[in-house]
Amino acid sequence: QVQLVESGGGSVQAGGSLRLSCAASTYTYNTYCMGWFRQAPGREREKVALIDSLGRTRTADSMKGRFTISQDNAKNTLYLQLNSLKPEDTAMYYCAARGWVGSCLDFTQGYNYWGQGTQVTVSS
Repeated sequence: QVQLVESGGGSVQAGGSLRLSCAASTYTYNTYCMGWFRQAPGREREKVALIDSLGRTRTADSMKGRFTISQDNAKNTLYLQLNSLKPEDTAMYYCAARGWVGSCLDFTQGYNYWGQGTQVTVSS
């Protein structure tokens, strides 16, 4: 099992930036697929970005060019850089992991380990 703890959320004005972090309790390289998701009040959970052990990434179309996922395997830490934030980006952001089966860049795969989330609030 892996435990995930997110941090770095906060309140910013539109156009601002935040860097979210997700610390994993165990070694994730070549073991777990990792990703970021978000959920706004009253809305379904939304895919944000995925990354594989080679550092290849996949980002949801609506967030391309603004959000960047990355990882530091030595620190077992996943990151999400949020730039040019918009009020509609307001949501709870979650880090997630699943056992490495198939492609880690497949948005259709389910994730079974989740962090508690970190809140991002963007004001206009």
